[in-house]
Amino acid sequence: MINAAVVGLGWWGQKIVADLADSEHVRVVLGVDVAESAREGAVAHGIRVATSLDALADETVEAVILCTPHRFHGEQIVAAAKAGKHVFCEKPLTASGREARAAIAAVRAAGVQLGIGHERRFEPAVRELREMCRSGELGVPLVFEGNFSQDKFLDLPADNWRLSAADAPVGPLSATGIHMVDLAIAVLGRPVEVWARLGTHATTFANGDTLTITLGFENGETALVTAILTTPFAGRVTVLGSKAWVEIRDRNHPELPRGWDVTTTRRGAEPENVFFPPHPSVRENLEAFARAAAGGAPYPVSYEEMLHNVDAFEAITRSAQSGLVERVGDSS
Repeated sequence: MINAAVVGLGWWGQKIVADLADSEHVRVVLGVDVAESAREGAVAHGIRVATSLDALADETVEAVILCTPHRFHGEQIVAAAKAGKHVFCEKPLTASGREARAAIAAVRAAGVQLGIGHERRFEPAVRELREMCRSGELGVPLVFEGNFSQDKFLDLPADNWRLSAADAPVGPLSATGIHMVDLAIAVLGRPVEVWARLGTHATTFANGDTLTITLGFENGETALVTAILTTPFAGRVTVLGSKAWVEIRDRNHPELPRGWDVTTTRRGAEPENVFFPPHPSVRENLEAFARAAAGGAPYPVSYEEMLHNVDAFEAITRSAQSGLVERVGDSS
């Protein structure tokens, strides 16, 4: 059991506190937020609260779970690592490759573990899809298609940081699209170029409501990613291979998973349909981080993959603003 502080007690921070309430691997002992209303939610779970990261000097806190705006992630990861704390950071890890490299250097120097909030990797259907890609069952993976759209942000006040062109300049990317980018990296490897198109078509969001991304990978494969912040929830992952294809459809937002419908079609055979029941992927990701921090099995997302993801995030942001094809990693 590892004792953790959750920093940032908004929507997702409160979900993490609730998800870990009965965990055998992570115990939340402290909640940190500047807003009194946010701290009240943690108090309801019987957790001590504080208003600043100064509270991390507490020696009973062994790990930090960051659920803060991503513009703070880089400096907060470095600060936590220097305090000797393991760090789990919600996505995106940072907004730039430079910040990500500094953060990873800090955790390595401190000898602590870094985890990342890409819980989609821990969904049973996604795990099976990745194994089919590794084993060659799909043949050569050729194209990844991913869509993760939702309308939850329609209820946010206009001044919320998630809708800010300064704090989250490509809103659909940091909200949902980056999960699809991560899964594409998990399947296809290192992206090398990107073209992205961002628009505001159905809302007044300052940072866009509709994003489409084309990613090119070093071995020639392509990923097509869509993220929309006004469409009712839609989640789909498809990998098209030279011998077969697989499509995973989410029945609900990962906040409250209701399972996944998976279709597999092999050459010369009828489509096969399988249902995967709900699974607590958010908690499993956090527990995998805790086990690695305690010296157990290695955390299944490598630092190299984290860097690929941040480099892609930065290049997508540049491309959405320039309208041009951008090289991944050029400004890191």
